Amino acid sequence: MNGIFQAVLYQPILNIFIGLYTIIPDVGVAIVLLTVFIKLLLYPLTSSSIRAQKSLTELQPKMEEIKKLHAGNQQMIAQETMQLYKEHKVNPFGSCLPILIQLPVFIALYRVLRAGLSGKDFGLLYPFIPNPGNLNTLSLGFLDLSKRSIILAVLAGAAQYWQAKMMTRKRPPKEAGAGGKDEDMAAMMNKQMLYMMPALTVIIGIQLPAGLSLYWLLSTILTATQQKLVFKKHAHATPPVQTT
Repeated sequence: MNGIFQAVLYQPILNIFIGLYTIIPDVGVAIVLLTVFIKLLLYPLTSSSIRAQKSLTELQPKMEEIKKLHAGNQQMIAQETMQLYKEHKVNPFGSCLPILIQLPVFIALYRVLRAGLSGKDFGLLYPFIPNPGNLNTLSLGFLDLSKRSIILAVLAGAAQYWQAKMMTRKRPPKEAGAGGKDEDMAAMMNKQMLYMMPALTVIIGIQLPAGLSLYWLLSTILTATQQKLVFKKHAHATPPVQTT
């Protein structure tokens, strides 16, 4: 399995990264170009995941109504929920499957950047890719991407917050009364995740080489931008879900 992973994902991405560095000998620019290339390659899968996640978020009020209407009857709740998915043509696993497919690519990219910044695995280069020996990890003449960077880690956390903010559900108005209690709870959980994920991003980022934080930052910005575009198209193409 490891051999397949290396041949299909790790080695090609490593060669693209080193090839970009050979053309433009700045490791920061190479990371930026590689990140853009990967995001373009995964654009359809990411869009599918974002649309599914957005649809599930919009159906949440209806799902809460079903839970209240059939409280204690789990079989009826499951049946009505699946019917709701069918009516609105929503795949409950649609937001997970594309992410699971992308995960090996992200792992390979992480390993490529880690190996590239440390000058390892150059023996896996294709014959037509020149071996640079060692990479100059100083980008733009001042930023050493092999060292840790608190600034890039914080910026990555901020980008994560921006992305998560777009997906956060608003708390129901006070006029909703007791009926809005479940939605209020869901909104509170979303709010906790809104701050938890950026915090984890910063904590993890300050322990990684700056090159990986740079990838994380740019990847999150590109994903958030794509998310914004998908939301705009989704809003024009899909009528709002009506609640009773």
